[in-house]
Amino acid sequence: MTGYWFERAWVDGGWRAGVRLTVGDGRFRTVETGAVPKEGDERHAAGLPGLCNVHSHGFQRGMAGLSERRSRPDDNFWSWRDIMYRFLDRLTPEDVAAITAQAYAEMLEAGFTRVGEFHYLHNDPAGASYANPAEMAGAVAEAARATGIGLTLLPVFYAHGSFGGSEPSYGQRRFLNDPDSFARLMEASRGTLPAGANIGVAPHSLRAATPEEIECLLQLCPDGPIHIHVAEQVQEVDDCLAWSGARPVEWLLDNAPVDERWCLIHATHIDEGERRRLSATGAVAGLCPITEANLGDGIFPATDYLQDGGRFAIGTDSNIQIDAAGELRALEYSQRLAQRARALLTSQGASPSVGASLYAGAAMGGAQALNWGTGLAPGRPADFMSLNMAHPAFAAASDETRLDCWIFAAGAGAIDRVWRGGVRCVEGGHHHHAPEIAERYRRCIARITA
Repeated sequence: MTGYWFERAWVDGGWRAGVRLTVGDGRFRTVETGAVPKEGDERHAAGLPGLCNVHSHGFQRGMAGLSERRSRPDDNFWSWRDIMYRFLDRLTPEDVAAITAQAYAEMLEAGFTRVGEFHYLHNDPAGASYANPAEMAGAVAEAARATGIGLTLLPVFYAHGSFGGSEPSYGQRRFLNDPDSFARLMEASRGTLPAGANIGVAPHSLRAATPEEIECLLQLCPDGPIHIHVAEQVQEVDDCLAWSGARPVEWLLDNAPVDERWCLIHATHIDEGERRRLSATGAVAGLCPITEANLGDGIFPATDYLQDGGRFAIGTDSNIQIDAAGELRALEYSQRLAQRARALLTSQGASPSVGASLYAGAAMGGAQALNWGTGLAPGRPADFMSLNMAHPAFAAASDETRLDCWIFAAGAGAIDRVWRGGVRCVEGGHHHHAPEIAERYRRCIARITA
């Protein structure tokens, strides 16, 4: 076993002094507070459990920065989607592995120790299934192995272009399956998983899967997490109303067994009734504030949702920018801009710190959404990080303000080391294999964009 000693570490929802951890076989064996270091222990200033990134499309890291131009007068999510379709046309499994590895290395550097990969790029460039239907899932798994990040693979079912089972577009050909081929894909995907990975299932959206298909999908993964895009765009809400007479989240709550296994990605455009009902299910709202801002999606009603007792987690979605603290900061700032007030996503009671409230909520919700344990506690996965307390942003930090300083003030360089499964992946703020991963990524992008 390896011993670690922290001057301060986040245990049981708060900072504790003199925290000594022992790690063996990828898990915490013992956790002591008020302890002194022992000979041979690694010594660090401040430690935190790693965060779960509940929503990623790894390959989209390769188009970051390439869509920031006005392509038509009504540029919006749907025009961005057309650009994304064109980008992925040429991607091979090797390209997906290279791009996704770059994204995963950056996630680890940002403090994410596990990723939920919402994986829908299944078919070859002509739209045909590979001989191995999990060829692309294998590329994602390769990226996880290369970087060391924990993986929750979420194979995505996609069959239709819009509500009511309409025909898909040409640009969607690489995503498509029917229920039988998707069952084969799920089984083959299980065989690709690296050590420490798990699997869930993801109907892409109510646009892409019919009610009957969603019911079939749930039987393929009776115990794993269930993720779905929902109510990201106003047009999506309008189209769902035209199809069913109900709003998207309303329809899900009325017709699907939404419970703690579910993670509703975005859920941006929900009304008060949907918000209250969603909070009561115990499901998680998977929020991706940086991508939602980049795409002009809108603002999730987080203040009221959290007051209702709703659970949330964060994801990097399009991977336009990979920054765990940045996602939490953007979530709070979106509420401030909408309400013209400050310090909204917290309470005035036991935890007035916005940073502490955001971090704690995202840590708990993320672990639930990916069906993975979190926290510095015996038996839990040894997924943790150390803050660089020499960073100027922490100069005046105390237990009450340390997480505020990280999320709102620190920026680059705030995270020193990151361990996943007890293995150090990041040191001095950089992934151990960052140069090699970045070089492979650069060669890949140069070929794709030539």
